Amino acid sequence: MRKSISLGLILASAVAVTTFAATAQSAGQHGGWHSHGHGQMMALNKLNLTDAQRAQIKQIVSGSFTQNKTQRQALGQQRSAFESMTPDQVGYQAAAASLAQAEGSAAQARVQQRANITAQIYAVLTAPQKAQLATFKTQQQARKQQWQQFKAQHPVSSTSSTTP
Repeated sequence: MRKSISLGLILASAVAVTTFAATAQSAGQHGGWHSHGHGQMMALNKLNLTDAQRAQIKQIVSGSFTQNKTQRQALGQQRSAFESMTPDQVGYQAAAASLAQAEGSAAQARVQQRANITAQIYAVLTAPQKAQLATFKTQQQARKQQWQQFKAQHPVSSTSSTTP
């Protein structure tokens, strides 16, 4: 029984990885605002976008999210299946290797898809909006650098002492 479950898991994992890789190559997009981070969303909200621009951006994001839903679900199922296994099960190492492969492929696809979505959104913006976005990015990088300097100058003290 365990052999057939493990073999089934391995085969399902292989199918999921193959499906995800093939779709990721052809799709070239990834879903949702969450993939762009809160900062980018806030910057777009500050650009005084027209209703038409907002509609185009919403279409880009929702289309990519919908397009890749199946692949995200397959990877989630593969993760769950692996997490339900115990290290002494037959096929555990093979399932781990398969999951590692799938996670690596998914990370690579996410980076490429994020770049694709960002380029599509950028194409919707006017020249003044692009300049304003560049200013926001520069300001954000300066704030990040200031925060790093502050953290370096004010390290958090360790509270590992014990009191009776």
